[in-house]
Amino acid sequence: MNTIQTLLSIAVCLFAGLMMTRVLKRLHLPDVTAYLIAGVVIGTYCIGRFVVGGFSFGFNNEVSPVGSFTIISDIALGFIAFDIGNEFRVKDLRHTGKQATVIGIVQAVTATLVVDAVLVGVHFLLIALTGVDYLPLPACILLGAIASATAPAATLMVVRQYKAKGPLTDLLLPIVALDDAVGLILFAVSMGVAKALHGGELSVVSVLVEPMLEILLSLLLGAVLGFFLSFVERAFHSNSNRLALMITFVFLTVALAMLHFEINGVHIGFSSLLTCMMLGTVFCNVCKTSEEMMQRTEKWTKPLFVLFFVISGASLDLTVFKEPVFILIGVIYILFRSVGKIVGSFSSAKLMRCDENTVRYLGVTLLPQAGVALGMVSTVGADSVFGGSTIGSTVRFVVLFGVLIYEILGPMMTKWALTKAGDITEKPQGISARVIDPHHLEKEGNS
Repeated sequence: MNTIQTLLSIAVCLFAGLMMTRVLKRLHLPDVTAYLIAGVVIGTYCIGRFVVGGFSFGFNNEVSPVGSFTIISDIALGFIAFDIGNEFRVKDLRHTGKQATVIGIVQAVTATLVVDAVLVGVHFLLIALTGVDYLPLPACILLGAIASATAPAATLMVVRQYKAKGPLTDLLLPIVALDDAVGLILFAVSMGVAKALHGGELSVVSVLVEPMLEILLSLLLGAVLGFFLSFVERAFHSNSNRLALMITFVFLTVALAMLHFEINGVHIGFSSLLTCMMLGTVFCNVCKTSEEMMQRTEKWTKPLFVLFFVISGASLDLTVFKEPVFILIGVIYILFRSVGKIVGSFSSAKLMRCDENTVRYLGVTLLPQAGVALGMVSTVGADSVFGGSTIGSTVRFVVLFGVLIYEILGPMMTKWALTKAGDITEKPQGISARVIDPHHLEKEGNS
């Protein structure tokens, strides 16, 4: 893909995403949903199919493949994780840390167990009814683990857009961040169990050692870089230079987190989300000016996040609707993952004596699913045991179908839950609205 086509694709992404927010404004949908729908419109199944003069005004597999823009997604997820690290300030965690930890673990494990149990039942039912093993047992176990993952990007964008603030929001972001660590462990254990069911051996190294090393090394790398950023930041007094330094360190952290190597048969890797999250956590707790700098970062990253979600929408595979049996399995996966998340959140929030609104609506805010889950699918697809088998294709199909539904509906449901909980309140929009706002007039009069 040449430079002209690359720049054209980026411009079309930004324009389509922004214009779609205007189109859907009357429906009061979150901007994230508009960006995702814009991505579908300019994707390979709609506008992207057409090529004019050798150029595509969308994403075309031959002229402008959406896969060539993965670097934008990697960087955007790095900034999202860095921003979520801001929610782990020690002064705030004294009040919510224990609650977030317990709820984060319980809701993830509950979702995995519920999906595992139901899909195993569907496995035997489909064999009894059709005589065909459409849903192998290893696929059931893998799908259960993937069900634990929650998308931090969509949740953070909804919180940002509506400036949500309250008990539910204070708990939500740390829980979403914890999902990455819990999901990694559950997925690694499930991979080992699935391989054993497929005729392999249950390896302690792959099930326990490697995932724990990945989590610990990711946190260690993020902490070291966070302290280094906080130290170097003191040498700069200009806010613009400090902002440039923060951006530099997020890019550096994303790059280092991509390193993978092997020592004595043990695979060593890092989680980009965990590493960038730890970078943000250490920086926000060590640097005295971090709160002001994080606000400045939010303005810089807005176009990046628009690109990220439009590209995510364009990446959604609409061919998942071709197989009726797998659509049925996908619907079951979506329903019972939702049940697991909601029941797990409700019971654990009740146990931790959270306020009533948090108990009622927390589970709904944890339904969006995308980046981490797709990363797990990629791991299954690249695995030597499952990659070329029906197990890998089944997992990919079901999760892609789930992501398609969750990405479109998830942000709307998150907004609804935060509104019902009282964390989102209606505010005047734009200059004209501020002029007619009586509180604004009162302030103007006083000034």
